[in-house]
Amino acid sequence: MHQKRLSAPKTYKIPRKIGKWVIKPSPGPHDKSAIPLALVLRDLLQIADTAREARKIISAGEVLVDGVVRRDYKFPVGLFDVISIPKLDKSYRVLFDERGRLVVREIEDDDKKLFKITNKTILKGGRVQLNLFDGTNILGTNEYKTKDSILMKIPEKKILDHLKFEEGVLIMIVGGTHAGEIGRVKSYKVVKGSGSNLVTVETPQGEITTTENYVFVVGKKGSDKPLIDLGV
Repeated sequence: MHQKRLSAPKTYKIPRKIGKWVIKPSPGPHDKSAIPLALVLRDLLQIADTAREARKIISAGEVLVDGVVRRDYKFPVGLFDVISIPKLDKSYRVLFDERGRLVVREIEDDDKKLFKITNKTILKGGRVQLNLFDGTNILGTNEYKTKDSILMKIPEKKILDHLKFEEGVLIMIVGGTHAGEIGRVKSYKVVKGSGSNLVTVETPQGEITTTENYVFVVGKKGSDKPLIDLGV
């Protein structure tokens, strides 16, 4: 029911020793590393001095996540989510910093979001359901594969583009000690047994080998730029 600051996920960019407790996110999108919306306003954006002020701003309907008004101050926010504050005329995207912690960066394309396909489900009638990394489910076709990414217009969740997972594509590492680094897929190795398949990534700092679960396609083969604004 409660979360101590010292044991909060490492993705939380918060002071650890100024108090005992921290807000715990409600059940919802993303995994356990998601950060509550109130902490984004208070600790990351610093537009509220206290959690109470953050709750008032959120409950008044002044904050949108992926184009939808969210009034739950515990609403979980995670990687690539778009946070918009119409009164300030500003939008931000949730990303990783150099230490793998969630941060927010101001962006221009607040109507687009990248999603990774983590699974596919066949529904009644042979329809294909795409299961996405943040818990979103949409209907698609068999041309979409797991580990691919799709660019969608939000909040309509209309597919705008398809990014295939293959050698040469631009990816972001989204887990482990190299979280937040961007590189290009050099090779993909299928591991026999229960171990995770491995991906070798070329980055400006050198080659990195990581598991396929930590790889998120953000740009097409031959392109040097991600399909979304990653801020500055």
